[in-house]
Parts: sequence; C-alpha cells; structure tokens
Amino acid sequence: MVHELAEYERAPEQCHLTAEQLHAALFGPQPALHGHLAVDDADRPLGFALWFLNFSTWAGVHGIYLEDLYVRPEARGTGAGRRLLATLAAICVQRGYRRLDWSMLDWNPAAGFYASVEATPMSDWVSYRLAGPALHRLAAQVGGVPGEVPAARGSAPTREPARAGRVPHRGDEA
Repeated sequence: MVHELAEYERAPEQCHLTAEQLHAALFGPQPALHGHLAVDDADRPLGFALWFLNFSTWAGVHGIYLEDLYVRPEARGTGAGRRLLATLAAICVQRGYRRLDWSMLDWNPAAGFYASVEATPMSDWVSYRLAGPALHRLAAQVGGVPGEVPAARGSAPTREPARAGRVPHRGDEA
C-alpha cells in the first residue's frame, strides 16, 4: 500500500521501499517506526498509518508524528481513516503525549476530513527538507568518518548520539 500512496501523491518514481525494509523498520531489534493497519471483516487491508515519536522541547514530552496515513480509494468514507487517527489519538492520551502532528500536500482533498476531526492547519510553520546532494554537501562540512561527529576543541571525536561539538552563541567568539 505504500506504493499505492506514492501513486496517489503523484510520485511513484520516488518510492523505493521494499517489503523487507518496511518489515525491518517495524519489527527490527530497536524499531523506531510504528504502524497500524485498518482491515475489513475479511481481514483485507483497507489502509494504514505509519508513525514515529517526536519530542516537544517546550512541553517536555513526546508526541506522535504521523508520517503516512493512507486509505484505499474503495474504502474512503467508511471510517477507516478516522479509526486510524482515533487510534493514534488514544495512544497520545494514554501515554501522556501532548500532540499528534502530520503534514499534507496542499492539493490533497483530505483537508476536509482533517477539518472534520478538528485538526488545525499550522500555517505559521514552514516545512523544510534537506536531502540528496544538499544533505551530502552539508554533512561534508564536518568531515571525518561517517557517523562520527566533531567534539569540542581539545577533546577526542565521539560517536553519535553525542552532541556535535560546541556551537558559538551570542557573545562567543566564532
């Protein structure tokens, strides 16, 4: 169904996910991706939600970022999408998470559905993405071994998840 979503979003050539990759992401030793599947009475898949945890530094708690919500065309209007979103909302409430976030293409007619569940468009926030050659050019600015981040001056390099060295702030010398 992920490839169906890519078709729907007019970008099938950009979707390279394999069943093995998805299985590893969901069921590997330390899964960071979570998923829910909507099925009909005969256990046929109708839609899915793939999500991961985010964190609000202001609220001091996790939230859910919904990476993808997809309902097959023949199942739209059946409540499958609402049940998937309600499931994620329930996880947020049960775990004390404060929010459920997602992004949507501006042409997607699901905007009406999202409004029906009282979701608020975040028009004051702009999404950014760093990928491809630009990602590699920026990563090359720190040099070193992939996965290694520079340490503060005078100390040895460390492996992630250590912080990426000292960043000057106002009042410091650059």
